Amino acid sequence: MRSAPLLAALVLSFLTTLPGWAFDTSARAAYVYDVNTETVLMAKDIDQPLPPASMSKLMTLNMLFEALRDGRVSLDTRFTVSTKARNMGGSTMFLTEQDRPTVEELIKGIIVLSGNDACVAVAEGLAGTEEAFAQLMNQRAKALGMNNSTFANSSGWPHPNQRMSMRDLGTLATRLIQEFPEYYGYFAMTEFEWDGRAPQNRFNRNPLLKLGIGADGLKTGHTSEAGYGLVGSALQANRRVIFVLSGLDSQQARAQESERVVNWAFRQFVERTIVEKDERVAEIPVWLGEAEKVGVLISDEVRMLIPALVQGEIPGEMTYRTPLEAPITKGQVIGELIVRVPDMPEARVDLIADRDVARGGFMPRVRTAARLLFARIAGTAAELL
Repeated sequence: MRSAPLLAALVLSFLTTLPGWAFDTSARAAYVYDVNTETVLMAKDIDQPLPPASMSKLMTLNMLFEALRDGRVSLDTRFTVSTKARNMGGSTMFLTEQDRPTVEELIKGIIVLSGNDACVAVAEGLAGTEEAFAQLMNQRAKALGMNNSTFANSSGWPHPNQRMSMRDLGTLATRLIQEFPEYYGYFAMTEFEWDGRAPQNRFNRNPLLKLGIGADGLKTGHTSEAGYGLVGSALQANRRVIFVLSGLDSQQARAQESERVVNWAFRQFVERTIVEKDERVAEIPVWLGEAEKVGVLISDEVRMLIPALVQGEIPGEMTYRTPLEAPITKGQVIGELIVRVPDMPEARVDLIADRDVARGGFMPRVRTAARLLFARIAGTAAELL
């Protein structure tokens, strides 16, 4: 492979920064992800399976949303409430065996009230028993690439086999936002009063929803083993950030650290178009073609997240095989553009030919042979000097 720099006009237009944007979080584990550019901004013990507490309710909601999408249930479907569900401790909707809550009511009860009883009602309504539902959760998690998650129940009630990694929770949050936009609005609800039974438990515990910073989900969690955690997301100016924090020591610490993370993610990074689609970036020599060179175009737009403070040029590299032998077809992939920002993931995009170049006849072959001859003579002369 031969490497060539990008054209000066391209490189000089975009800037990068020194790595002064690092964030030191007090969370036991943390994951911050920019959705548009698929960039991980923070990774602290993100693949360590940890007790997720009520944050694992997101997996129960995913299973329920999939059942809604598949038509197995509707928002008006009513579920029964077992004695096991009624006896659940912790946060509840205060369901009883006489209740027949709808799927929509249970969704609100899980998201806003963090109802453990609602989770059991969903699990039993979909799978017969909570144990069978947990097995389905495990199977689905593996299918979704959540390889550091295991489930023993639907609610996040403490159990040695109830574990999720921060990356897996982030993957799940991304899925809920992108795959189920028709239901994602429930996560922004700040209050839900179920039949007047739990007025003290009617408020969403997500501390960011009322701050005006674009926060619109997703789920808090707390047990003595897990500490205080939050799977959150915020949208500002069409840019979405998802974050997962775990192991904080108080509700106040969770609220403060979550707000700090959101402000840092939006203020320390900006999304920019580095190269436009179909932008012409170079010409490269063609071997044995009717034309001696072919233009190189960018196959797709390159958008990257870069630190906001700018102090230098963005390095770019164009790689292609040489000699590039004719015939060449317009749109043919002939190389790769690699754009690198220090301490950030690199971006790669194909380079394509801007036109057809047919294989040359007699005269192009003569010209090629002459160039080779002159190059060899020049090389020999240089060796004699």
